[in-house]
Amino acid sequence: MRTLVVITALLLCSRSCICEFQTVEVQSGEDVTLLCSNLTKDPSQTDWFRVVNSSKVSCISSMFGSGGDPSLCRGFEGGKFAMSSNRSFVSLKIIGVNESDSGLYFCGFYVKKHTIIGDVTQLIIEEEHASMDLLTVILAVLTVLLSAVVVVLAVKFRKLLTGNFTFILSNLDSDDLNYAALSFRQKPKRGGRSPSERELQPHVLYAATR
Repeated sequence: MRTLVVITALLLCSRSCICEFQTVEVQSGEDVTLLCSNLTKDPSQTDWFRVVNSSKVSCISSMFGSGGDPSLCRGFEGGKFAMSSNRSFVSLKIIGVNESDSGLYFCGFYVKKHTIIGDVTQLIIEEEHASMDLLTVILAVLTVLLSAVVVVLAVKFRKLLTGNFTFILSNLDSDDLNYAALSFRQKPKRGGRSPSERELQPHVLYAATR
């Protein structure tokens, strides 16, 4: 497809010795203004054309001189296309472009009973949902990778803790047991002797830990 576009542009430019070829890329829904160098200094008939699928040529708009009123061709009415001209450029504004507006655009000048092809522009429309789909895929891949990293780190951390705990238990023997003694004293009865005057009866609880 790219080769056909280039061949078509070269064929158009071969009819004019000062024709230039350029590519313009815009997002769907945006406005774009295409420019074509004005090849005439005297008032003359000027037209904008579009080539679709490298074969079908359609007239978009025409006007006489820079002060004339543009006339839209059949199928391009409705206010979406606006043509204007000055001594330097002939412009074509397209409002709210969509995929159907893609194609080759060029201007033509009727000078001394001959038609001269002006600059050729390839208009490429980039759909917004395509870029959003790519962003969604990238975010999904990053999410999966981060989840995998978290799982791997959690497994390694758990193995590390289990290994350290097993090592500590395996290096303890019966001589390393710790004992704790807790003493409880009975509360003296009302009217009886104070704890200092009577014999204490401790109750000892032994606990062992490994």
